[in-house]
Amino acid sequence: MGTVSPASEPGPRFAVVGNPENRRVALFEDAVRAAGLPGPRVVPWAAVLRDGGADFAADEIVRVDSPGENPEVDRLLRGPGDPTRVEGSARWYARFTAAVRTLRGGVRLDDPDEVAVLFDKRLCHGVLDAAGVPVPVSPTSGPQAPPVRGWDDVRAAMREHRMPRLFVKPPHGSSASGVLAVESGGGRVRATTSVELAADGCLYNSLKVRRYESEADIAAIVDALAPDGLHLERWLPKASQEGGAADLRVVVVAGRATHAVVRTSRSPMTNLHLGGRRGDLDDVRRSFEAAGARWADVLGVCERAAACFPRTLCVGVDLLPAVGWRSAAIGEVNAFGDLLPRLTGLPGSGAEGLDTYAAQVAAVLRDFARHGSRHRTGTPHAGTPHAGTPHAATPDAATPAAGTRHAGTPDAGTRHV
Repeated sequence: MGTVSPASEPGPRFAVVGNPENRRVALFEDAVRAAGLPGPRVVPWAAVLRDGGADFAADEIVRVDSPGENPEVDRLLRGPGDPTRVEGSARWYARFTAAVRTLRGGVRLDDPDEVAVLFDKRLCHGVLDAAGVPVPVSPTSGPQAPPVRGWDDVRAAMREHRMPRLFVKPPHGSSASGVLAVESGGGRVRATTSVELAADGCLYNSLKVRRYESEADIAAIVDALAPDGLHLERWLPKASQEGGAADLRVVVVAGRATHAVVRTSRSPMTNLHLGGRRGDLDDVRRSFEAAGARWADVLGVCERAAACFPRTLCVGVDLLPAVGWRSAAIGEVNAFGDLLPRLTGLPGSGAEGLDTYAAQVAAVLRDFARHGSRHRTGTPHAGTPHAGTPHAATPDAATPAAGTRHAGTPDAGTRHV
């Protein structure tokens, strides 16, 4: 049967599962309308969770967006309690991934099984490692890894795997929620983290990055996090820019690296809401090339990571440049890593002049033009080597002042309490 001409049938219909008041949903709505299409049907996460799912028409193209930054949705996923608390991410993960599987029908721009892997750092690390994607060494990688039951297990792993410096991460967190950068030596240990350890032993996300130098305090934090699971990774020394450690968030849409932003910080956490700053992407490209690396190959590492999730249209990849800029590793792959307002696409990416949401809509429209109403589930990855050069980022709105708390999972740092 021949391909149906897009002129002989109406354009695609979009739907988005998200929190209607959230700027992510608004940005996606703007991108769909800017493409000359009717605004997407918005299905609230609160309704999905209360009603046991949602139904979509066979030809509706369904985007699943973040359930974060909504107190009611947070209660439905994590249970009652202070929304700035760190604990409860395992319950959140179980309920969220179950809810994703209650979305029935439609043409999905994600895959429920891939979403479940992307929101478990242990599983995601194992998938990347098995595919030959460079990642930090981890004793908790993959589904068969032994559990980390508390600080004693972390200490044992540091000795056994010769990791005096490592990151301790809740496997289901985001935006550095609950993450500790641990260093040991000379009989002492310290941890850098945004976790606030309250007098009653509860843990809260804070916009202030602090150091704990009492092993008893560090042990108390890790032991409190352990029931939700823990992921351990070797702390890789990162390249620097303007006196701060640098990494990149690279958005990959339909297999192509389309957008990138540099983040720098004098602390181990480069997240912008924790005081990280936007760096110079042109300077990063020049640094890689001066060290003998090809910029296309650097972006290609991110595309290889995204290719591990072929049924998910868009992911945000965290790239860790090594000291000296000669190589890079993948820190994480994020299902909702595309919130980079006003950032336009990399030259040569096919997303020039488009923000991350418009780039995704354009990718769907290209696929629709090829396949018409027989649009497949998920837009296929292009897999074409990237030839683009970087585009300078436009800064986000100002981040809140350090010292206040913020909600935990996901999108920690976007709702400030």
